[in-house]
Amino acid sequence: VQLVESGGGLVQAGGSLRISCVASGIGVYGSSCMGWFRQAPGKKREAVAVLYTSGDTTFYAESVKGRFTISRDNGKNTVYLQINNQKPEDTGVYYCAATDRFSRLTSSQWTDAARYNYWGQGTQVTVS
Repeated sequence: VQLVESGGGLVQAGGSLRISCVASGIGVYGSSCMGWFRQAPGKKREAVAVLYTSGDTTFYAESVKGRFTISRDNGKNTVYLQINNQKPEDTGVYYCAATDRFSRLTSSQWTDAARYNYWGQGTQVTVS
């Protein structure tokens, strides 16, 4: 199982960026929940968005609602995070995470990083 993120970079405040996560070995249907987390320097890793593969339900952290959109392309085994109207506080390493197919997280559990089984290596997003 491998998750590989890409698409990070340097963006000016107010700009947009889309980062991607390709899931190999499980595919998006092999996971119950696909999530995005981020970690700023010196801060704890925080959940920003999750997509439930059965039904496409999504949840977002309050700090990103209205600006971030999580989506998927089943044919490409890829999950995306569209980031709009970027702010300097969005700077950090963005990680893709996935649960196994049996772990359907509740609306209060999806933010718990310990409940995810697989992680990518991260992609850096810097907002100036």
